[in-house]
Amino acid sequence: MPPNSIRLAYMAEFLLALVSIVELWSQAGGQGHLDLMPWHIKLLLTVGLALVTVAGTASAVAHEKAWNAKTIACLVLGLMIAGGMAAATYYYHLHENDDSKSDDEDSARSLLIAPPNAMKEGRP
Repeated sequence: MPPNSIRLAYMAEFLLALVSIVELWSQAGGQGHLDLMPWHIKLLLTVGLALVTVAGTASAVAHEKAWNAKTIACLVLGLMIAGGMAAATYYYHLHENDDSKSDDEDSARSLLIAPPNAMKEGRP
């Protein structure tokens, strides 16, 4: 295969990997958790995993044996990035309700009226 067509194949694989990773992450981790996550975290993890995927493919094609040191290193790095994706999703799953306050607490406090002498004594 000419080098230009191999480059085109790697670019196509990269774009397909981007779409596949984002879709799988939203299905497995939940779109609600991804919506809470900052954009730069999603971008770095998604592009990193897509790059590692293409690098693993390139190293498997370039060498005589498909499973070589570079391919295994790309596999390990890909698993580490996937673990980072899982950790980020789990973190935002645990902290999804930290920013929202319950309206019941605020309305209950506004209904309570302290007697005038309680304010003088320092009680709420």
